[in-house]
Amino acid sequence: QVHLAESGGGSVQAGESLRLSCQVSHLPYSHNCLVWFRQTPQNEREGVAGISTSDGGQVYAESVEGRFTVSQVSSYTTVFLDMNNLQPEDSGVYYCARDAGDCFTASLSTPRWFIDWGQGTQVVVSG
Repeated sequence: QVHLAESGGGSVQAGESLRLSCQVSHLPYSHNCLVWFRQTPQNEREGVAGISTSDGGQVYAESVEGRFTVSQVSSYTTVFLDMNNLQPEDSGVYYCARDAGDCFTASLSTPRWFIDWGQGTQVVVSG
């Protein structure tokens, strides 16, 4: 069974940075899409960045393009989300999730495709 565990959340001031980590275990295939979603009480779960384990291909939401970077270690055991120039609207619970196959842009807007989810890590950005 796939297991995902996020860490690295915290409270920061606007303009600061955070690195989130997602420990991944028991991936059943070599082609997986690992996406970082965030959720606030007001909004649906929103995909912000994703990476395909097969080739490292990345997709980003427009709201984070140029500020966030998703990466993975070569053994696919950890996926990172480096978040720079954080803003209050970036606050939320960040989840790591897995879908079979490669990532597409539509992956970010379709959380129902994702079978496996971590427990989430909280990010609070104060303005």
